[in-house]
Amino acid sequence: MPDSNVPGTELLKTVLEPLLEDFQHWFTRSRHLLETEELSFMSHQKQSDLLLRVKQAQDELNTAKMLFNATDKQVGIEMATLMPWHELVTECWNVAMRFRQGREV
Repeated sequence: MPDSNVPGTELLKTVLEPLLEDFQHWFTRSRHLLETEELSFMSHQKQSDLLLRVKQAQDELNTAKMLFNATDKQVGIEMATLMPWHELVTECWNVAMRFRQGREV
């Protein structure tokens, strides 16, 4: 049985767990925006494509979280998996910011 006091395990719990929760939070907010608002600065197709990418990332994230929890939080996630999620969240932040700016005018 693995030692839960191994520094790497603690690092995963300390860093990865909140990071996964942050991704979940931002994907949920982005999905809500894309499903409930008509974004005048984006074509319907681009908005649909972005929504599809958010849904796919949510599915990937849910799978990663299930594996993380099933292994008692002892399995990490490759940077190659995390980086596209980060880029997608950044893209969604930009869309949300542009949407808010458009509402302020």
